[in-house]
Amino acid sequence: MTKSTALQKRQQLRQLIAQDQTLIAPGIYDGYGAKLVENAGFAAAYMTGNGVSASLLGRPDIGQVDLTLMTDHARRVAHSINVPLICDADTGYGGVFNIQRTIEEFEASGVSAIHIEDQIFPKRCAQFEGARKVLDRKEAVSQIQAAVASRVDSNFMIIARTDCAESLGLEEAILRAKIFIAEGADAVFVELKPHPDALAKIASIKAEVNATCLYNLDVGGPISQLKTADMKALGIDIGIRPSLARGVFGFAMSQALNSLKENDNLQSIQNQIWNGKEYNAALGLAALEDWEKKFT
Repeated sequence: MTKSTALQKRQQLRQLIAQDQTLIAPGIYDGYGAKLVENAGFAAAYMTGNGVSASLLGRPDIGQVDLTLMTDHARRVAHSINVPLICDADTGYGGVFNIQRTIEEFEASGVSAIHIEDQIFPKRCAQFEGARKVLDRKEAVSQIQAAVASRVDSNFMIIARTDCAESLGLEEAILRAKIFIAEGADAVFVELKPHPDALAKIASIKAEVNATCLYNLDVGGPISQLKTADMKALGIDIGIRPSLARGVFGFAMSQALNSLKENDNLQSIQNQIWNGKEYNAALGLAALEDWEKKFT
């Protein structure tokens, strides 16, 4: 991907966020899933660290995907689509020197935005039970300061995530979010567990922080039940669905394998499997063959 292409996608992402409707970025973990998101008409995709850990390592999201593994993978995924890619950058993979390299590598990969969280290492995925341990406020802020100072392309979005709401309370989460924005972050991501008052919390965060807000729509409860048309008014500018690809694939693949094991063939689920023509169409084979014909 050229620098100009990466720049166009980053500018495109900022334009999408500024629109009146919430930007929905379905969760993927590879180029195939990203291509399907683009084909379905979504304007952005989200690469989940949880899904990448499962895909590349076959392990849960416990901090074993390092910077090199993640950015090498992100580069391939970003190059496979023509829409912006938002990427999970975990804790930034270390201290401020590590943060500097994290920004350099993600910028070079061609992704349009990353989010960095304030958990301590090793991190715990938001879907795991129990409160996550977070950095103290001063250290959390220094991570974002380092990220902003390391950025070369001002269009590359840095989203500051805090996981402190459950352990330290919403007031602390809002305070951190406000400081993150003051220090140059482009958006904030307050991770919220399922809660009856989640929608009120989202509204109060938007009112207090007055900045672009990203939310995980797969946390359960009332957030997961929202329709896109209702999100912007609540204060959700970007909605990610991290569990989509990994959840759908896990379910469908398990069903297919069980059928194969039981019946010794796939005839019973043949209508649930793409044939070669459908598969190749999704990957854009025809357009590539047309290009090849120009030279042969």
